[in-house]
Amino acid sequence: MTRRLFRFWRDRRGVSAVEFALIAPVLIIFYFGMAEMTQAMLAQRRLSHLAASIGDVVARDQQLTDARVADLFSVGNVLMSPFPTSTLRLCLVSIVSDANGKDVVAWSDPSNAPVDCPARNDVLDIPVSVLPAGKSVIMSKASYEYNSVFKFMIPQALTFRRTYYLKPRLSEQVTRVK
Repeated sequence: MTRRLFRFWRDRRGVSAVEFALIAPVLIIFYFGMAEMTQAMLAQRRLSHLAASIGDVVARDQQLTDARVADLFSVGNVLMSPFPTSTLRLCLVSIVSDANGKDVVAWSDPSNAPVDCPARNDVLDIPVSVLPAGKSVIMSKASYEYNSVFKFMIPQALTFRRTYYLKPRLSEQVTRVK
């Protein structure tokens, strides 16, 4: 009996299977965690690209029409793919600074009801380095709630927000035509 126990104790044939059984759960958790984090980072980058692109297109216009705004918001949905766009919120704002440096919203266009989109005639405090007195700037804001597919490492929604300021290129101010 003692000899059998001693042989069993020295037998190494199943060591690899036991080691794999101990390491496999850690590797699987690591794999799914990295997949979730990568997807979240990809969504964040797409949101940044989307906000900068839409703001850049508006800054290249002299006048902005309803049809153009609708097109820009639909382009935003395309730029965000393959992520769902139900939680994508966009806001385009023209801010004008008077000679005294008072920054007032000239016009504002929200998409998908963003809560932080300033209304017309709202007074904002934009840094002088971004908006000098007597000038105007286009503010492009975007927010997105990212919901993980696996909900393993990121169980709750993450909200990403981006704001870009761009100076009009072809005129002193981009006007809004209804």
